[in-house]
Amino acid sequence: MDMGKEIRRLRMARGITQEALAAAFNVTAQTVSKWELGNSIPDVQLLPEIAVYFGVTIDQLFAMTPEQQMERIENHIYDRGMFDEAEERQLEQQLNAFAEKPEYKGQAKLLLTKLYNNQAEQYRLLAVESGKEAVELTGGDSESLSELANAWGSYIPDWNIRNHHELIGWYTDYCRANPGNRSAHMWLLDNLIDDRRLTEARQWLEKLAVIDKTFRTPMYRYMIALAAGERDEAEKLLHELEAMEGQEWCWATTLGDIYTLRQEYDNAIEWYRKGQEIQPSPKYTDSAMCIAHICEIRGDREGAIAAYREELRLMKEEWGIVSGEQRDFVERAIRKLQ
Repeated sequence: MDMGKEIRRLRMARGITQEALAAAFNVTAQTVSKWELGNSIPDVQLLPEIAVYFGVTIDQLFAMTPEQQMERIENHIYDRGMFDEAEERQLEQQLNAFAEKPEYKGQAKLLLTKLYNNQAEQYRLLAVESGKEAVELTGGDSESLSELANAWGSYIPDWNIRNHHELIGWYTDYCRANPGNRSAHMWLLDNLIDDRRLTEARQWLEKLAVIDKTFRTPMYRYMIALAAGERDEAEKLLHELEAMEGQEWCWATTLGDIYTLRQEYDNAIEWYRKGQEIQPSPKYTDSAMCIAHICEIRGDREGAIAAYREELRLMKEEWGIVSGEQRDFVERAIRKLQ
């Protein structure tokens, strides 16, 4: 990626001389010449000014392809906590510009969603901390308790607030239009079961069974039977699910989730560890995180710290993540337990 060639291209497209460009940034013409020849690059503090001057992004100065620019934005989102307003607007403008091109629109909209979700999550964390203080300062005022619960993603008793009818409606239409999309069918089933719309869930499960021959179909049969109070049937289905060897690794972590919800924590940890063991590289950190949470629930601080450290190891060795918000979040959890 030759920044010098890109600066020269932009300068010539504007029809200005090296001297004029130098004057705009209070440098010499010889400095601009060195940039364009590739003998030096602009000072990092000048890059935003140069980008604004030419009406491009900093990434474009590096002559990155659109794919490279979007990959860089995605990594930036994962690496950061809260973006300030100016940074958020800049990223938003870049992604909206990509979204104007049909070949990049899907990826650009996905990255916009990730950006907004990142900001929402950071605001949620701020709301939690502020809410905890509000509860203490108001002596446990009911409104403060309610707002803290809302910030923390608490169970909400009001059915009119917690039900998923709009989401279910959208996914229902999407699945009808896209009958081969397994993931969409699973999201629809998750929310139907959560809302106890079990008759509809059974109907959609039969549609999933047509396109899915993995552990997922019997998993949903178990979940529906359990939600319907059919305990004997649920136990039978669970044992069948456990016996399904040869499945992909998330079969084991799904069993870990099931046993966690049953509060059979030893079984859960065993399945989570099996899931991590059989998972191909690069291995995700979910199993270690689940074990850490179980240990915290049990009051096992040392076990939780060990699991969080395993999560950090996986980040480094499997994903090359050695800094950024993802590691900082886990390190904060460890410090809180020490």
